Amino acid sequence: MIIQSLRVWINQQFIPAQIHLHHHQIIKITPYNEFLADIDYGNYRIVPGFIDTHIHGAYGFDTNDADPEGLKAMMKGLVNEGVTSFCPTTVTQHRDVLNKALKNVASVANEKVQGASIVGIHLEGPFLNAAYKGAQPYEHIIPPSIKQFDEFYASSNHLIKIITMAPELDHDFELIKHCKALSVAVSMGHSGATYDEANLAVAHGASSMTHVFNGMSGLHHRSYNLAGAAHRLQGVYGEIIGDGNHVVWPAIYTLMLAKGPLHNILITDALSVKGHPQGDYELGGQKIEVKADGSAYLKGTNTLSGSTLKMNEGLRNLVEYAQVPMHYAINATSLNPASLLGLSHKKGKIAYQYDADLVVLDDQYHVMATYVLGTCCFKNEGN
Repeated sequence: MIIQSLRVWINQQFIPAQIHLHHHQIIKITPYNEFLADIDYGNYRIVPGFIDTHIHGAYGFDTNDADPEGLKAMMKGLVNEGVTSFCPTTVTQHRDVLNKALKNVASVANEKVQGASIVGIHLEGPFLNAAYKGAQPYEHIIPPSIKQFDEFYASSNHLIKIITMAPELDHDFELIKHCKALSVAVSMGHSGATYDEANLAVAHGASSMTHVFNGMSGLHHRSYNLAGAAHRLQGVYGEIIGDGNHVVWPAIYTLMLAKGPLHNILITDALSVKGHPQGDYELGGQKIEVKADGSAYLKGTNTLSGSTLKMNEGLRNLVEYAQVPMHYAINATSLNPASLLGLSHKKGKIAYQYDADLVVLDDQYHVMATYVLGTCCFKNEGN
């Protein structure tokens, strides 16, 4: 199959090109119109498929629900926003709830579902600093434990690829070192770590920071803590929730420019209420209020509990509102999360022998088509 466009994202630029797809891969890239194309997308942009490494749920499903049909529906729905790969993300809960949720994701990941691919699990908690818990339930937060992590890891069938934890609570960085040995990316978050503690955690294997600015103490010029480390430690990945509610646009711009083009990661941190209208909901026993701007708060508080953001809207926001360079923004949706997950040899680029994960966008960032491993899983019939 050959698809083409006048704007294909290759080598950090848009060029006229054809993409040849066969057996889940890109097998050739040729100049525009060199061969007879099966589909010509004209002036639409073709970019690498989006990878969301931090998403709790959508369309009524939450990862902690351990509902296989709900997870499959989520996989099928995410392609509508250009997501081709994702990491179902847990919320701190009792170990029995988490083990059940992890087993569910591992089971569904082995099934053939036409939709976004599960490329790992993001275990957010329960090894967090309660003082920076955000919407994470206090009663289930526990100290870092290799034994407990190994139980979770076994339940996931070794599918946990990212863990969010508070490094300052990890004695001698034992869990961080253990995760590094297992090739599990340690993301520092829901943490009160000082700059020095964060720096040492990175020296022992931590490689990312979870939703920078949120779930950590604020940036201060005389107390350069975790948020400060996110700016200074350029080789460490930094998640950013690109909805404009969790972080204002100038702060997103400053962070992304400080980190450079290869270490920012756009996430949605979306909840099961993504795709639902404004109103009141209940998630994991907690009452949630979704407001008109799409933000989600713990009912009756000023505590953000997650988002309803779509990845294509996040890309638009980075470029049009935060005004970061296009290659920073596109990398944050594809190449950089692939690198964090150890998948940059096959995902995150439009290149020879890479997975045929592609998104076709119009100039308003509407998704016109989504290809997952060479199969068109979504086509926008409305345009």
